[in-house]
Amino acid sequence: MSQILQQHTFPSGQTLQIAQGDLTTETVGAIVNAANSRLQHGGGVAGAIVRRGGYVIQQESDAWVRQRGPVSHGEPAYTRAGSLPFKYVIHAVGPVWGEGDEDNKLMMAVGGSLRVAEQLGLESIAFPAISTGIFGFPKERAARIIFAAIEAYFAENHASSLKQVRLTLFDQPTITAFLAVWNSRNS
Repeated sequence: MSQILQQHTFPSGQTLQIAQGDLTTETVGAIVNAANSRLQHGGGVAGAIVRRGGYVIQQESDAWVRQRGPVSHGEPAYTRAGSLPFKYVIHAVGPVWGEGDEDNKLMMAVGGSLRVAEQLGLESIAFPAISTGIFGFPKERAARIIFAAIEAYFAENHASSLKQVRLTLFDQPTITAFLAVWNSRNS
């Protein structure tokens, strides 16, 4: 079970939380996987999701790519979650730092994931710090963009089925960076 470190409730009643914990153990409707465009889940968060949820997640991901082609930043894929404690995994393609237009691509990945969660009728979703691991996106910059994307989504979608967004962060450097940006935005 993750530990909630901060929470903000928007005027619409929707909430954004920062938590420390293991994304694969969250009790939400779906988690977001920081994926590559071919949905090959070998390492990092993606590898942990498949190891813990079962190979069915990789099989459904392979089928998605065969049927629809590579996944774009703005149009995430989704699969069932295998034996994990939630119903779906939303596979968002975050940008690799240095490829160009990274800020916009990260904003699209977060917004697209929220749209997919709403299309699935979900009430809650948990995100990792997309692109801040092996993709090299600076953590504080990513935090600002992720917070802004969630805030913009809730501002435009008051009647959304989605009521709770949680950022589930694992390592202390990421937690420190996200909390620093959070505190600067909310002070």
